[in-house]
Amino acid sequence: MNILYAVVLVLIVLTLLVVSLARLHTVRTKADYLVAGRSLPAFVLIFTLLSSWIGSGSLLGGAENAYRHGFAALWQAGGGWLGLVVIYFVAPRARKFAQFTIPDLLETRYSQTARILGVIAILFAYTAITSYQLIGGGDILHLIFPTVITPTLGKYVIAAFVIVFTAIAGMSSVAYMDVVIGMMATITMLVAAPILLHHAGGWAGLHAALPPTHFQVLGDLTLIQGLELLVPTGLLMLGNQSMYQKFFSAKSETAARRAVVGWVIGTVILETVIVLIAVVGSALFPSGEVHAHPREIIAYTATAPLPKGLPTLLGALLLGAVFAKIISTANNYLFSPATNLVNDVYARYINRDASNKKILIVSRLVVVLLGMWALYQAVHTESVLKKTLYAYTIYAAALTPVILAAFYSRRATAAGAVSAIAAGTVVTVFWDTAAVKTHLPAMIAARDAIFPALLAALVCLVVVSALTKPPRPEQLLPFASD
Repeated sequence: MNILYAVVLVLIVLTLLVVSLARLHTVRTKADYLVAGRSLPAFVLIFTLLSSWIGSGSLLGGAENAYRHGFAALWQAGGGWLGLVVIYFVAPRARKFAQFTIPDLLETRYSQTARILGVIAILFAYTAITSYQLIGGGDILHLIFPTVITPTLGKYVIAAFVIVFTAIAGMSSVAYMDVVIGMMATITMLVAAPILLHHAGGWAGLHAALPPTHFQVLGDLTLIQGLELLVPTGLLMLGNQSMYQKFFSAKSETAARRAVVGWVIGTVILETVIVLIAVVGSALFPSGEVHAHPREIIAYTATAPLPKGLPTLLGALLLGAVFAKIISTANNYLFSPATNLVNDVYARYINRDASNKKILIVSRLVVVLLGMWALYQAVHTESVLKKTLYAYTIYAAALTPVILAAFYSRRATAAGAVSAIAAGTVVTVFWDTAAVKTHLPAMIAARDAIFPALLAALVCLVVVSALTKPPRPEQLLPFASD
């Protein structure tokens, strides 16, 4: 492997470490660590929101989908775009609420039981998301150092990076690293995409090399398969705790809303470019190692030599950008459940009078423990796309309906929320078990868990809320619009 790739990777790691250490002096209190002292301007919010959303789910899972099915992979990205339209209106309400975590919201609007169940659902979903970031980072290290680092060893190395970067300065560290990463990733991908398209012979060459289905709205997917990609992605976006924590970290409600505009533009552009690169890659590299492991297509195009690949420097920068985006997303999704265990469990039930110093110590310890759990999952996961949909479905079915109901429904009750969270989580976790596959018709059992889990959650939320006493006025007040 060209030494330039290794040099770029080392420089990125050192830059992220310097940014993280530079933010360390700003962290003195719980609010500093968990929500960056509620000081993030719109510019920083745009890049940290963009970096937390676009990681291995898009760069590996989405790219794998695009390599196999063509532009129909945009169904997965489209779910996020639809979610962003709604988020534009939710963002200022979330900043007005101004707490630390989604379980804070669940307890304020519903009950302590809703808080606890919310923590459980987030731990399942977010450590799963972190785990496939580690898989992606391990794959990249193996591509750069094929004789030295195996994909499995790479997972351990990436886990160490992520744990250290996340533990140092919390949200402040994560957010300001995301600015550097977001700018680098955006520029390199926008430059790389047209070059690769040119190598494939332009659009005419692409049409000649690929089957017609690669250019159709659904391609070789059925409508239900397209919706199984769109719905969980959109609902994860709408209920994403990492996103809400960024809104809680904003300087103001105005900054939160302005950040969403930039986030919409950046997300549409980057996810479209990722799919384009993967589709072009499927034409340039239809066989070989990448055909067997299509999740590596973005990284593979960065390392392939001319005339099919990229100029060495640009390839090194693209690979470095992908690596950095994966690190960034892993930071975000590791940090988020850590705040749940610290704020929603430790400070809430174990040590209510803990000092800021003790909370910071416990926070960093929790980051290490959750990082090890995510690493365990990464070592035992094969399909990034399957793991992506599993994580998205848990969150989409269990939490997003009750989060949106907190802001937009005056009739949703604590009992309805608790039953919805429980139903969505249980159905998702047990959907792929032998018992379900055996006792349900094959046509239903073969489907993804998103629709049965979401249906169970919505039925519980609506029916149980209708049968129980309406919430008290003081429960609704923090979520009312001006």
